[in-house]
Amino acid sequence: MKRVLFAAVAAVAVMFSYAAAAEIKSSIQVGEKIPGAFHPLNINGESAGQKACLVCKNGGNPVAMIFARDVDANLTKLIKKIDEATKKNSAKEMGSFVVFCSDKEGLEGKLKELAKTEKIETTVLAIDNPSGPKGYKVAPDAAVTVVLYNDRKVEANFAFGKDELNDTSIEKVLSAIPTILK
Repeated sequence: MKRVLFAAVAAVAVMFSYAAAAEIKSSIQVGEKIPGAFHPLNINGESAGQKACLVCKNGGNPVAMIFARDVDANLTKLIKKIDEATKKNSAKEMGSFVVFCSDKEGLEGKLKELAKTEKIETTVLAIDNPSGPKGYKVAPDAAVTVVLYNDRKVEANFAFGKDELNDTSIEKVLSAIPTILK
């Protein structure tokens, strides 16, 4: 009987540790303030080809800020939907940007092509160092981190490991956008 009870307790402990390990905590959390300026290389938008602060550009407006490691089909789908939401909410001065935390060769050209072929019009694509901007605490195991903020205060945060971003999680992110459109 003790062995069966011990095995059951051990199995539950393993399940809880797996669930805890699977959840990624990345970047600034709900209720926290954005730590401030950083200057990634802007690939598109009004400061294309320059290092410019996207946090500064957006000021106290509602913003969808995404940190990503690499481009894939699901991230492209998310970027397009965020771009559409940004256009739709232009009267509320919503801004959006994606910062690629990477030093991969050829990424700049790949992002220029992405912006052009996918017609990304309002969401700025940018590149920063692999660890992300100082103070933003981008988790190394987060493939994609989405931070929704308004008046520089985080209202929603989503972090996804490799291959975790999918249609369901994209809809979850999009359903949180109203929290920043106050």
